[in-house]
Amino acid sequence: MAYLASKWRRWYFSGFLGLLVAILAPAAPARAQGSVFVTDVQGAIGVAVQRQITQAIEAAQAKQAAALIVRLDTPGGLVSATRTIIQALIASPVPVIVYVAPSGAHAASAGTFIVYAAHVAAMARGTSIGAATPVEIGGLPGLPQPKDEKKDKQQDGMTTAQRKAVNDVVALLRGLAQLRGRNAEWAEKAVREAATLTAEEALKEHVIEIVASDLGDVLAQADGRKITVNGQERILATKDASLVTFTPDWRTRLLAVISDPNIAFILLMIGVYGILLEFWSPGTYVPGTVGAISLILGLMALTVLPVHYGALGLVMLGIALMVGEALTPGLGILGIGGILAFVVGAIFLFEGPGADISFAISLPLIIGTAAVTAALIFGVIAAALKARKRPSVTGAEQLIGSVGQVVDWHSPQGSVRLHGEIWAARSKWPLNPGDSVRVVGRDRLTLIVEP
Repeated sequence: MAYLASKWRRWYFSGFLGLLVAILAPAAPARAQGSVFVTDVQGAIGVAVQRQITQAIEAAQAKQAAALIVRLDTPGGLVSATRTIIQALIASPVPVIVYVAPSGAHAASAGTFIVYAAHVAAMARGTSIGAATPVEIGGLPGLPQPKDEKKDKQQDGMTTAQRKAVNDVVALLRGLAQLRGRNAEWAEKAVREAATLTAEEALKEHVIEIVASDLGDVLAQADGRKITVNGQERILATKDASLVTFTPDWRTRLLAVISDPNIAFILLMIGVYGILLEFWSPGTYVPGTVGAISLILGLMALTVLPVHYGALGLVMLGIALMVGEALTPGLGILGIGGILAFVVGAIFLFEGPGADISFAISLPLIIGTAAVTAALIFGVIAAALKARKRPSVTGAEQLIGSVGQVVDWHSPQGSVRLHGEIWAARSKWPLNPGDSVRVVGRDRLTLIVEP
């Protein structure tokens, strides 16, 4: 009996293990396939994109994703944001595949650095990469250069500061190429000569690893590739993985909207308009409230954009000159100078140092805003000032200068009829009932009159 009981227990245990294996076996392939996160980056590289990629890496890590795909289409952007993104990609515990797509997209300037920093670089057909030369934008074009810069010019046409900037980004891009095993010589040409490549040329030059038609093709070609993640070798298992779209949070999306140069400029102008209207017509609170909120949002955008503070000063000076023209109307010199200063400042407002592309404001927007600003200041404010100089037509002040008729009089006071009402009055002049009098002053409810 003891033998049978022991044998029954062995059979029961073996059957239980077999059932457990049967239950868990179907789940093993799904776990191996995992999921791949996808996030889209379009437009200029800035703080919003920096936040988006960082959050995407954290979300992919939290879900133990097999990889993160960054679908990229950018003309370039802020140098500081690009460096932060590169650091995030290098330190990422999740393999990152940067995929330049769709057809017609490009990874120019800062985009080239992001592609080089990825664990796997892929491009769609009809896309391009390169032109990574840093653009030094610190002064207004056409202005004479300082003397020290002229002396500093060498045969290559660059100042020492420009040469340092170029050498710095060359070293950064070559370092990324060596880290990921990509073409370091072409990386230097992309910076020094603004070289570009198509997707097929980039694959041939060993700048990227994959040319794919879509995300499914990227996953199929990336599967089985050996990569190094934080110093450890890993093999990608992305074939047939499920795609999970990552969308940045509302704060990142709001930052992306307000950091657009055109939107930031509009917010600044709404802020200025609102505060000016509140000062000229206090008590309504609506213009002041809307203006204050818009101005704060605009100032938030200034902190993440390459602002040329000299140009910002020109914009403020232009508004001040137009206000001065409205307050002291003359030959229009202040107004014309204000409009010119406003337009020139707006053109170069977001062309400060720290960007590898020009964050220019749309010229039609600048012209339209200048026209609206001039109309507002010359029209509304001037009309308000003229209205202040007009005589009052209501209230106690309206009585001054009005003509009435004496009803009865006992010198030096009596009563007069004015606007259909009987008022108490006094005067230093002798008056008789029926005389016409003019109001020259008022003492509470007693009018001061004269013949």
